[in-house]
Amino acid sequence: MTPIAGTPRVLLRPPQPEDRDEFLAAVARSRALHRPWLYPPADTKRYDAYLLGLEHVSRAGFFVCRREGGEIAGVVNVSEIVRGVFQSAYLGYYAFVPFAGRGLMAEGLGLAVRHAFQRMRLHRLEANIQPANRSSIALVERLGFRKEGFSPRYLKIGGRWRDHERWAVLKEDWRAPRLSR
Repeated sequence: MTPIAGTPRVLLRPPQPEDRDEFLAAVARSRALHRPWLYPPADTKRYDAYLLGLEHVSRAGFFVCRREGGEIAGVVNVSEIVRGVFQSAYLGYYAFVPFAGRGLMAEGLGLAVRHAFQRMRLHRLEANIQPANRSSIALVERLGFRKEGFSPRYLKIGGRWRDHERWAVLKEDWRAPRLSR
């Protein structure tokens, strides 16, 4: 699969059916890292449904892969893409063990934001983050997102309605970070 973009350490590429086993193994070993923030597809049926959903014009998905070795280090999803006068979308992302905390997701998410603004021609990206998820908030802050507000009981995750902070960045306010180390 041809990458969409890259840095010296990571490549950004679309998920593929042949990634299923590696992805599901990464989800299984990362369960403690992800909970209670998110519940990614954890079985074959849900992974296949995820891929099918990416075929819709309102969604795009990317794997952040290590350049050396090619392992899937994380996921970035651009969803609920609205065109017309809005040109906006939601941004979701998560890392996998053992790659979390190494800066790979900062590079990968930066590539995805650049792709969304330059190639997808979006104007605004919004990330909704649970307030206690400090590492996720630090990541979007590092990429120039700003806090726009607080939404009580915004999303139902893991069977519970959870509060979220709304973080967003506009194309004209975004400055591409240096993505190499």
